[in-house]
Amino acid sequence: MAKFIGCYKAKVDDKGRLIFPAAFKSSMGEGASLRFVVKKSLFAECLEMYAYDEWEKDSEAVRSRLNFFNPEHAAFWREYMRGTADVEPDSKLGRMMIPKEMLDRVGITKEVVFAGNNHLIEIWDKEKYEAKAMKSEDFVALAEKILG
Repeated sequence: MAKFIGCYKAKVDDKGRLIFPAAFKSSMGEGASLRFVVKKSLFAECLEMYAYDEWEKDSEAVRSRLNFFNPEHAAFWREYMRGTADVEPDSKLGRMMIPKEMLDRVGITKEVVFAGNNHLIEIWDKEKYEAKAMKSEDFVALAEKILG
């Protein structure tokens, strides 16, 4: 399983394509599949990008907790899966096309940040990503609250 670490900036070109960071490609290992699933984050104004194998594992963990004879569970799953996209950077330049409606949904227009988040990559509008940075003292307080 690839571990995605670091932040990389990119620009959205005129055709709505992004260049997948070479460092993330390298972390996946030689010959690894570059097939990803992209979806809107549940908790943040960004997209989440999962290596396909990781997506299968994570989505199965969610699905296994649901009872599809329960209408609320079925509605949750429908929304969870709504707007997902299967993407694959081209092998030559690493360009990839994320559907415009997904980019619009999180306010991505020109510049993005690919933020490695261990098992997934978050794709943020650059300005929103920078605005979400926590002050050091707030992060320390949160760490103490969560980790004790």
